[in-house]
Parts: sequence; C-alpha cells; structure tokens
Amino acid sequence: MRIIRYLHDHSKTTLAAVTNEGKVYPLPQDGLIELIQQANEQNVSPLSFVEFTISNSKPIPYSVEDLSLLVPIVAEEVWASGVTYERSRDARNYEATGGKLDATTFYDKIYEAERPEIFFKSTAARTVGPGQDVYIRSDSNWQIPEPEVGIVINRDGEILGYTIGNDMSCRDIEGENPLYLPQAKMWKNSCSIGPAILLAESVEDPYNFDITCRIYRNDELKVEGKANTSQLKRKFDELISFLIRDNEIIDGTVLLTGTCIIPPNDFTLLDGDEIEIEVSNIGVLKNSVKLPNKILV
Repeated sequence: MRIIRYLHDHSKTTLAAVTNEGKVYPLPQDGLIELIQQANEQNVSPLSFVEFTISNSKPIPYSVEDLSLLVPIVAEEVWASGVTYERSRDARNYEATGGKLDATTFYDKIYEAERPEIFFKSTAARTVGPGQDVYIRSDSNWQIPEPEVGIVINRDGEILGYTIGNDMSCRDIEGENPLYLPQAKMWKNSCSIGPAILLAESVEDPYNFDITCRIYRNDELKVEGKANTSQLKRKFDELISFLIRDNEIIDGTVLLTGTCIIPPNDFTLLDGDEIEIEVSNIGVLKNSVKLPNKILV
C-alpha cells in the first residue's frame, strides 16, 4: 500500500492510498503522520487502518499518472547518509584525490568505520516533489543527482515507510575540501522526494529494492544506472540508531540512505535535463533540472 498527496481541483491537497492494483482512494487525514497517529489510537497497524478506511469507499476514476502529485510528506527535516555503498566510496575518493584511485582517503576510513556519515540535507522549504524543478548551483561545474531509498521515521526511530529521494550534489565542491560539504549538498531545491510512501508493513525485504536512474538531455538518454539495496554496506537500523543518538528528531523525518549509482566522471547536469529515479514497488520520481538566475549578493 502506497500513500500519496495530490492536488485536487487545482487547490485542495488530498491524501490518498494507492493499492497494489493501482486504484486510488482518497483519505480523510491531512497527512501520513495524522494517519499513523489515528491507527495507533485504535491499536491497529497503519496498513490495516488504511485497508479498513477504504473498504467501504470507491476509488477515484483516475490513475496515479493522471494526478498532480505533491511531495508525499512535508518533512521538516531531511537527513542523509554518505558512503554507504562501495561505489559511493570509490566516487568520493576520485573527487578527493583528483583521480588517483590508488590513494587512501578518509572516505575509505568512514566506509569501514563504526560510525557512519550522517548529515543534514534539507528542510521542507528546500525540498520539492514529483514534477517540480530541482536546481543546480551557479558556482559548480560538476553536479549530479544521487538516487536513494529514503526511509520515513517517527521520533523514536521506527520506520513508517519508504520513499525515493534525490540528493543533488556538487562533486567538485565536495572534492575541493570536505568542509565544503554543506555547500555541496544543500541549496534551494537541492532535494526531491516522492512520488509515494510505501508503508513499511507492505515491504517484505527492504534490502531488495531495485533502483534505476535515468538522465535525459534533449529527449536522449544520456545516463542510466542500476543498483539494489542488497549492496548496502550498512543496514537501515544502524543508520537510524546513529541519527537519533543524543538527537531529538521530528515525526515524519526522512533519512536518505546513500547512493550506489554515480554518473560517469565526465558527466555534469545541465539546465533542461530530465531526471527519473525508479524504485521497485514505490514508483518513479521525475524532476526537471533548472539553473535559476544568478542572485547578486
């Protein structure tokens, strides 16, 4: 069972459930967290609560593809994990050493370290949803999307569901100096989430999500990569445990779990590119790339 938000009658935001058959049922709650809270009050699982709620209603006569989708959860905080896949470690090493692949860096150390890399990625105001533009920076010449599985958690670290995230990144800025990481990771519209949240109970094995990323330029496929969460170095529970350690988080926090798909080293995103990130059983997150007008300070 997937949960979406969409724009109804051009103005009203509607929460809805999407069944495995693709039927869309509007829900009365304002958002996922309210839905979870009501399920807890009735001492039933979120999946059972949704199934009961839609059991006596009719689906709308539209498919998900026909709807104006919104970000599936307005996450006040989005956090992210780094160097959780071997491929990501290799890419970070390439950036940090200028292509000297035989050099050992702190990325090797963190890949094997007890403590993972976790950083603050985005706020609700900087996060966009399906069909919205992601922005590239005006001061970077090496920018890429980072397709990731995102986990939606409550303040206790319990997994509520899974979504798709795009952690837009500047490889040249991060490679120049690791202290530039916040600038390489966070700016306006540098994070996208969607198109849906797959309820945790609907997932038999979270370490078997197929991830595909496609980048189009002038309708031509320029980059395509595939991965699977079975390639993760660290488990989701491990990442969550470090995120909430001595840290108070908010219900509905999203934690991006790292990427295993890195475009070729000679590729950078350009204005007008189209990004598609597909994760099995969740959907396809589509965003256009935009270089906004340079703001003079």
